[in-house]
Amino acid sequence: MLSADVNRYISLRRALGYKLVQAERHLLAFARFAAERGESHIRTATALTWLPMAAKSPNAMAHRLTAIILFARFLQAEDPRHEIPPPDIKRITNRPVPYIYTADEIARILDTTGHLRRQRPNPLRRELYVMLFGLIASTGLRVSEALALRVDDILHDGVLHIRETKFRKSRLVPLHATVVEALKGYLDARCQLAGESDWLFPSVKHRQLYPSTVNYAFRCILRRAGIAPDRSRQPRIHDLRHTFATRVLEQCGAERGTIAKHFVALSTYLGHVSIHNTYWYLQATPEMMVDIAAAAEKLVGEGDV
Repeated sequence: MLSADVNRYISLRRALGYKLVQAERHLLAFARFAAERGESHIRTATALTWLPMAAKSPNAMAHRLTAIILFARFLQAEDPRHEIPPPDIKRITNRPVPYIYTADEIARILDTTGHLRRQRPNPLRRELYVMLFGLIASTGLRVSEALALRVDDILHDGVLHIRETKFRKSRLVPLHATVVEALKGYLDARCQLAGESDWLFPSVKHRQLYPSTVNYAFRCILRRAGIAPDRSRQPRIHDLRHTFATRVLEQCGAERGTIAKHFVALSTYLGHVSIHNTYWYLQATPEMMVDIAAAAEKLVGEGDV
């Protein structure tokens, strides 16, 4: 039965660190559809019949088709009777183009945040958001990673312990001396105003902050700071992570060995499961692509390929 194969396939890939929540749901739905047709092997015709029934948009269909193709490749290695559907539906990605903040814009964001009004239910509001946004901007943490931090995740040697987050991986994130100093000041204020909560960035009720609350606060601050007011898609907190990665890569120079070392280090620092995810920051920054292309042409011209 395909459903049993789905469970086996998902379990094996999760052992490698992948979550595959949506992929599991899509593949099980496809397996049920195939079973209703009396099929125990993947058939291209069946997959292409199921796709428009399971999804409305081309993008959603492409996601499901990709999951089926990967699953079919896995099964075909064991049984050649499984068919691998061709990638006929071109994936239309909705991944937004990142907004790369300038140093001045980040300074304005933090300055505006530092002037937030203190609220009676949350006297730590000003210090909390300055530290939160500053930490993300200076380390490239995911918002979810920052909000999941507890006080004891700050190690004595100026290192953050990022516990099992995306892809169930943990990592250590060294902090710049200026960030360590800012954290000390924040912890002093937090100790006085946040009670006994062990969350580094606690909510009013001393629980973990909701991402929706943080995103709303960030949007308000962007408007007050006058950041990209004419942009149709407002910049996001996550763009601070993109900005961090972009600025790091801009400093890596043009030598092939240096670029490779920076890529590996940055990929590890950001918690990417694959270095291919780090390449996105090159693709998202045309200026960097030009620089890397020029470096590549120089290497080819010198006969070093």
